[in-house]
Order: sequence, then structure tokens, then C-alpha cells
Amino acid sequence: MILIGLTGSIAMGKSTVGAMFAALGIPVFDSDSAVHEFYASPDAVRIEAEFPGVLQGGAVDRRKLAGYVLGDERAMTRLEAIVHPMVEAAKRAFVERAAATRARRVVVDSPLLMETGMERSVDVVVVVSAPAQVQQARALSRPGMTLERFQSLLARQTPDAEKRRRAHYVIDTRGALGATNNQARDLLRCTACMTGRSP
Repeated sequence: MILIGLTGSIAMGKSTVGAMFAALGIPVFDSDSAVHEFYASPDAVRIEAEFPGVLQGGAVDRRKLAGYVLGDERAMTRLEAIVHPMVEAAKRAFVERAAATRARRVVVDSPLLMETGMERSVDVVVVVSAPAQVQQARALSRPGMTLERFQSLLARQTPDAEKRRRAHYVIDTRGALGATNNQARDLLRCTACMTGRSP
């Protein structure tokens, strides 16, 4: 099995590329979705215990949580100590299920692939990238996003230039979706004959 680590900074188009891989028949583990599921699960009481008031209607209110952690390194560290092990466990279970179906390739979509050291557990690192002005315009078009919040989120991520330097493959998303999809297909062709690891 080939484990493909997919990453990219905020608003670079990582989720779009992940959806392209899924449409091409590749199992995709989405770390963001795993976090969303955790925030809506009974285990979310662990977040409430650390950050009182964030649990609303049985699920974590991400905006309230952001009010606690953005700009507060200690609070973010406390949050990550809860969330990161959960994501890793969910990823391992996903990969095991994919292996049981004899999947040849699996994509692990993680915005913090490098920051958490997860890149060491994959065979190929793919970075989704676009020019900084494109990235900022995309980010600020999102509901509730402000320049301050964008810059705060960006500051916690490995710089795009460093991500590209450490990547095996870079997908440039500045162009049309068709061009991005062609790059995703090219990557799959390149990995078709690779020998991966045992799950």
C-alpha cells in the first residue's frame, strides 16, 4: 500500500484536491472531517472540560473555541493534546479498513501533516500550493474570516515555501479546476507502480 500525504496551507485548495482523488477512486482520510466528527461526538465533553462554554447543543462551537485558542499558544497546545491523538487513531483505523479492501493507494489529507510529524508515516508527500495573493483572496472570501484570523492561522502553519521544498510532488491550484485535476491524475500515474509499506 502507498500512503500519500496530502497537505497545504489554508485556502490553497487541499480539500478540492482531496475530493478529486476520492472521485478517482482513491480512499481519502480527511483529518478535518475527523475533527468535525469528534467535535460532534460524546467525547467532545473533553473539549468542554478544558474550554468551558464551547459545547453548544451537544457539539463544539468552533467560533467559541477559536476565541479561546487563537493567539494563545498555551491554549492551542492544550487543544492539540486532545485532538491530535484522536486524529492519529482515526487515521490508523481508516488505513486498516482500506488495507482490508486491498486498496493500493490511500490519501491522508492533513493540513498539519508536517507540523505534527505525520509526514514521516507516509510514502509520498504532496503539497497543494498557489501564489500568496490567490491564497489570501480565497481565505478572505470565506464566511467569518478576517485578515487577523487568517494571519493567525497562517502563522501556525509551516510556510508554503518550506512545504514545497519538503514535498515529493507539488500541485499548483492557481489555474482552472481541469488543470488541477490533470495534476492529480499525473500523480496517480506516477505512483501506480510504487512499492509501499505494509499497513
